[in-house]
Amino acid sequence: MAVYFSIILVVITVLTGIVWCADKFYLASQRKLKVAQAQSAAKAQGASDLPADTIATLMEPSPLVDTSVQVFPVIAFVLILRSFIYEPFQIPSGSMMPTLLDGDFILVNKFNYGLKDPVARNKFFEVGLPERGDVVVFKYPRDPRIDYIKRVIGLPGDRVIYRNKSLYIKAACQASDAKCPEFEQVVNTFTDKYQGPDAEDGMNQFEAVMLNKTHNILNDQYTMPRTGHYFKQAGTAADEFLVPAGHYFVMGDNRDNSLDGRFWGFVPEENLVGEAVAIWMSFDFERPADSFLPRWVPTNVRFHRIGAIN
Repeated sequence: MAVYFSIILVVITVLTGIVWCADKFYLASQRKLKVAQAQSAAKAQGASDLPADTIATLMEPSPLVDTSVQVFPVIAFVLILRSFIYEPFQIPSGSMMPTLLDGDFILVNKFNYGLKDPVARNKFFEVGLPERGDVVVFKYPRDPRIDYIKRVIGLPGDRVIYRNKSLYIKAACQASDAKCPEFEQVVNTFTDKYQGPDAEDGMNQFEAVMLNKTHNILNDQYTMPRTGHYFKQAGTAADEFLVPAGHYFVMGDNRDNSLDGRFWGFVPEENLVGEAVAIWMSFDFERPADSFLPRWVPTNVRFHRIGAIN
């Protein structure tokens, strides 16, 4: 759906831009010429200058031209902002709880990972690449029409192990490294039972530290690890993942309730949309089962959630 919207936005921008240019460099001068010709004809007949309302009528563009001229700057600004700087998204599920909740509206920075054209999504300007711990929006590799949001765990060349609900990362060995790094465990510190929105019985909240970046995760004490269903690479264990070049390994913060890279593999760099950087609005949709209101009508605004995303 987002792809179709981008295409429609580009088409409208191009069409209104063509009309805007035609008016600025040709049609406006033609209207002025008509006014001058009408004034000359009036004077030739001994009349005085044309009335102001007549001049205004001759100078008035057609409704199509007038609408295009008014709309083009706004549409062009929206296209540039949405395609190259920030794009809004809505969180549709709880896979990133407690960091992001169903009903959060976020801003995604599309500049951080390079500029791409809004239709074919080919990168034409390099800026940077994701780091471990970034919360990223990307096109789901198995169906690029769908946008997913997860946290980057493994970079190209990394080895990642998720075993017994513990995460281990072995950073890619660079040619300049005198000694290749060993596996390091991501330290998770239990903080409390999760009691926030959409809480379920047995949800434990932990504080995780990754590359000096701190974020919160959830693990269900009653759910056993499902390693037998994990995405399987040739030559690796069922709970071990070797990130290919040009790809990223991602996981949801709600570890036992997230369909992520453990189950379907890796995210190609070209599928990256941008980094989720802030929550600009958050709605609560909880209501009694017998409520007459439709599910999409919010019941509350969670102002305390507005701000940066860790």
